[in-house]
Amino acid sequence: MQEKNPLIISASIIAAGFIIVGIIMNSAWRNHTSSNETITVTGSAKRDIISDFAILRGTINSTSSGAADAFRKLEAQKPALYDYLAKQGFPKDKVVLNAVVSNSVYELTPSGAMTNNVVGYNYSQRFEIQSEDCQKIKNISLDISSIVEKGVNFTVDQPEYYFTKIAKLKIEIQAEAAKDAYIRATKIAEASNSKIGVLRNARMGVLQITPKNSNAISDSGINDVSSVEKEITAVVNASFEIK
Repeated sequence: MQEKNPLIISASIIAAGFIIVGIIMNSAWRNHTSSNETITVTGSAKRDIISDFAILRGTINSTSSGAADAFRKLEAQKPALYDYLAKQGFPKDKVVLNAVVSNSVYELTPSGAMTNNVVGYNYSQRFEIQSEDCQKIKNISLDISSIVEKGVNFTVDQPEYYFTKIAKLKIEIQAEAAKDAYIRATKIAEASNSKIGVLRNARMGVLQITPKNSNAISDSGINDVSSVEKEITAVVNASFEIK
């Protein structure tokens, strides 16, 4: 039997080693390349919400040539306001009054320029009512101006409607948006015979709380207080590993 040349055996072993190392390195490179491939999608979720808290504000005003008389006229209007609100279910102790504000009224020249000559005084006072019954507040806002017929110099603001459970809902709807992002990524991956791996990155967008059926959006978010019926929309941008 011929003895094998030790050099040939050594060369064979070295060659085999190179092949094995090459296979390992190739596999590692492929795995590394695969692990660096990601897919980025945007998920969203939307819910209808109904406001559960409302605020109505307004202002009574009076003007007279003398400060004392202007103040008396302001005070004289309050009973009619209190009486109206009491009939609507808001007794006097439920009406919040702000401090009285007074301003001097200055004489104007024929051209409209203001002089330093005081010709009168204006007194005003803000009031506020609050309720969990948003429909009641809405109805009052539409009707309260009728007290002008009783001698009340009065202006009313647009009611403000709030949803007080927003903190809990925010967590829920952002989770729904993240789930929607995962579903979208999965379907895209399946179309290319791939699978979704771990979540690499996720960024929550700002919440948009808008009137129902509104398409308004803002980079800083919207918090609508003008409508009773609203929509809340959450957006999540997520990146997933592709396997």
